[in-house]
Amino acid sequence: KKAKHSRCNFYGNVNVGRDVTINELKEAYHAVVLSYGAEGNRTMGVPGEDLAGVYAAKDFVGWYNGLPNCRELNPDLSCETAVILGQGNVALDVARILLAPISMLKSTDITQPALEALAQSQVRRVLIVGRRGPLQIACTIKEIREMVNLPGTKPEMLPADFEGISEVLKDVPRPRKRLTELMLKTALETPGEKELERRKSASRSWGFRFFRSPVEVLAEPRTNKTSAIRLAVNRLEGSGADAQAVLTGEVEDVTCGLVISSIGYRSLLIDPGLPFDSRKAIIPNSMGRIQHTPGVYCSGWVKTGPTGVIATTMNNSFDTARSMMEDMDSGALDVSAVKSGSQSITALLRGRGVKPVTFADWEKIDSVETKKGEAEGKPREKLLSVEEMLQVAQT
Repeated sequence: KKAKHSRCNFYGNVNVGRDVTINELKEAYHAVVLSYGAEGNRTMGVPGEDLAGVYAAKDFVGWYNGLPNCRELNPDLSCETAVILGQGNVALDVARILLAPISMLKSTDITQPALEALAQSQVRRVLIVGRRGPLQIACTIKEIREMVNLPGTKPEMLPADFEGISEVLKDVPRPRKRLTELMLKTALETPGEKELERRKSASRSWGFRFFRSPVEVLAEPRTNKTSAIRLAVNRLEGSGADAQAVLTGEVEDVTCGLVISSIGYRSLLIDPGLPFDSRKAIIPNSMGRIQHTPGVYCSGWVKTGPTGVIATTMNNSFDTARSMMEDMDSGALDVSAVKSGSQSITALLRGRGVKPVTFADWEKIDSVETKKGEAEGKPREKLLSVEEMLQVAQT
């Protein structure tokens, strides 16, 4: 509805910083808000992370979600055990996709090539590894519940990882407490008859591994294929959210053929005309006001770093909007000058031979994908290349 408003213009297939600069946008508009998230990967920084069988979670998720630049990934799923490094919601999404029954995935908008690859997958066991303990896990209860209830799977935990946890639970905030109680119940309680039956018939397993950090990805002799991952064993110093993982000097090797690194995203600088904190990978700002750049604001992960769920990011964007409104009221943002807006941007892009995808064009793509999906009994079947999308948009 908003996209169809006469005062809203959608420009798809346009690269800010390449096809149009921030300064050009500033010339055309009174205010510019950057809300472009985090599309870079944090690297593990360990030997062997370039071996075949090691993937960034962002790319793996892009592959099964149909991102054009991830379509060539073709992950090797011929091993029995997969290790996911990181314990956020993305890590759990990846675990669920690797272990979910194909009948479940068939009714989603997962891409056909991914569906076919997962149907042939040999992965039967997924370990989700984190450097700290159960009280510092980064995912939310909904994602853990989905793993616990995933058909055909059983949990595989180490009781030692949960030592002393129930004793400190009374002082933990309620959402964290509920999440931890669910993990404790799954890991330590003797299951009831129905759950016991379910676990006995399960052909796949998953489990959290706490207090572990990657040291090295190990290769099969004479090949560059992943055969195992060496993990450092940690202990915690401090408590709660501020607890730090400290090395004990112990290491352990876990045999696996697939390693997926889900240790976080990084925002990238898209225009050299902007300030950028490369250590934190954010645009330096105060409540969304970009430092030393009047009239330009930021919102989302490029403002805060890659943390939180959609609701967090939404509230965060309200703060940026509030800052903008305050600046309009105070005169810090001068809206009295006449600005050309979309007229000059459209002309500028045309002059550079850039053909934007309009919202009406996007609706054509959406319609084709939805129709293709209906034929397969899915919500949509995604077009997997930009060329295909542009072809549909331009007919």
